[in-house]
Amino acid sequence: MDAKDIIYIKGLKIAATIGVWEWEQRIKQNLILDIEFAKDIRQASATDKIQHAVSYKDVSDSIFRFVSAGEFKLIETVAENVADLILSQFPIHWCKVTVSKPRAVENSLSVGVIIERSRAKAS
Repeated sequence: MDAKDIIYIKGLKIAATIGVWEWEQRIKQNLILDIEFAKDIRQASATDKIQHAVSYKDVSDSIFRFVSAGEFKLIETVAENVADLILSQFPIHWCKVTVSKPRAVENSLSVGVIIERSRAKAS
């Protein structure tokens, strides 16, 4: 049976160009990302060697560079692109991406989306 080990990154704060309104495309706004991904960690824990693990620093840095450099209208687009990035760049098979936009709606702490994506299995 496959291991159900989850690695996570919580509260990754990134200033991004995000929003559907013209004024939003001229400023940076904070997004908060929570990332979870599945990876069997038994080899990494047995050897205590980074080459057998997925580096959460590398994952965080890759996401940060991508989101901070991009221009997006929808947080849905950010979430989908981040999931694609993680699945294509790192040896994982499943990820969960939460993207929150603080204070985007009056009288709310934040709004956001949560998506789960899996890598297609080879036939």
